[in-house]
Amino acid sequence: MNKIRVLLIASLLSGSLAQAQTKRIFSESAAAKEQRMAWWTNDRFGMFIHWGIYSMAARHEWVKHNEHMTNEEYQKYFNFFNPDEFDPTTWAKQAKAAGMKYAVLTTKHHDGFCLFDSKFTDYKATNTPAHRDLVREYVNAFRAQGLKVGFYYSLLDWHHPDYTMDDVHPLTQTDTSQANYDKLNKGRDMRKYRQYLRDQITELLTNYGKIDVLWLDWTWGKESKRGKHAEDWGAVELIKLVKKLQPGILVNNRLGLDDYEDGGDFVTPEQVSTAELAKYRGKTWETCQTFSGSWGYYRDENTWKTDHQLLDLLITSTANGGNLILNVGPTARGEFDYRAKNALDSLSYWMHANSRAIYNCTYAPDEYKVPENTRLTYNKATRRLYVHLMEYPEGHTLVLPGYKDKIKYVQFLHDASEIKSKSEGDDVTLFLPERKPTIAIPVIEIILK
Repeated sequence: MNKIRVLLIASLLSGSLAQAQTKRIFSESAAAKEQRMAWWTNDRFGMFIHWGIYSMAARHEWVKHNEHMTNEEYQKYFNFFNPDEFDPTTWAKQAKAAGMKYAVLTTKHHDGFCLFDSKFTDYKATNTPAHRDLVREYVNAFRAQGLKVGFYYSLLDWHHPDYTMDDVHPLTQTDTSQANYDKLNKGRDMRKYRQYLRDQITELLTNYGKIDVLWLDWTWGKESKRGKHAEDWGAVELIKLVKKLQPGILVNNRLGLDDYEDGGDFVTPEQVSTAELAKYRGKTWETCQTFSGSWGYYRDENTWKTDHQLLDLLITSTANGGNLILNVGPTARGEFDYRAKNALDSLSYWMHANSRAIYNCTYAPDEYKVPENTRLTYNKATRRLYVHLMEYPEGHTLVLPGYKDKIKYVQFLHDASEIKSKSEGDDVTLFLPERKPTIAIPVIEIILK
């Protein structure tokens, strides 16, 4: 292949790639998108709620998949679901106290069970002993507390008779042969299921007033015929429908529309470590995380994050320009379990004192170097820099490298007590109290010149 031909092909490929990256579904400008998403990027912190009849099994929200259950075997959870202690006002107050500004509830998870009163299925909360539209109660309660309201909706459905088999369906786990797939798919029609998706999402976005976030989950196996792809959902038409019904809504990126610049409003790194969050800086993103290793209520699961780990997630998310949505899996009686309550109480204590270092904040400009064992968050509007002490400094001093002539005043955020400082060359040394304040992660507020 001669050099001219190589250069020509490279040019064509480059042009095709650029075209793919700028392919759009909507005509919204960057400025209009920024304005639409401003409340979300300012609020930074939300509550995820994974709740359904799998809470009765109390051993993971994927219990139907993990134990290869048929619809008949799973039916007992539907028959006896009766969350007699469900009080969404209590949930909303706990979320608000913890500093969360918005919430997203699973209206339907992968098992197909609906917490809302849908016209298009009998597999819903109003047909269980609960006899309640649990989504409506959630919406009313969280709105009353001044929180933004979001819906999670699973694109998967392990109960629907027209949903075709894939490599995560419960019935394909013990026999992965093509013959079994063909046998199980007999009579199923994904076209009918696509209409079911459209009908239910129309209900959710029509019957409950203004909805702030739609969290769709999920598309996978782009190169595999046994995954589920954007075409399976009719994803382009589906997101057009969503934006038509709720023009101001935010939609996550799990419809499989990666070829489109506007195929989702924010990316969703799931259960990643704090060390991985830096690579999302500059993007619009929200990390979804659990208190423990499960999203749904898991009675015997014991890998719960410490209070320090939870604060690290929140602080590090903000320090890299992203959001944190932290999940609670209520019990089958409709309450947050005691471990979740304890974690929320700890967050409440810290956020009461330090929320100013989270709300309306993002990563600091490059001119502000990050001192050792700290995180920096920054409020551009107020020109305040926040130094989060992930470890309390030995020797009770903290060096701010290159900060000379940049500082007006320094104080602890939790009590507004002065912190004395001294310039040494280009650096500034802060003199901290010998005893660490009684705050899990103390925050220093720097008022900049």
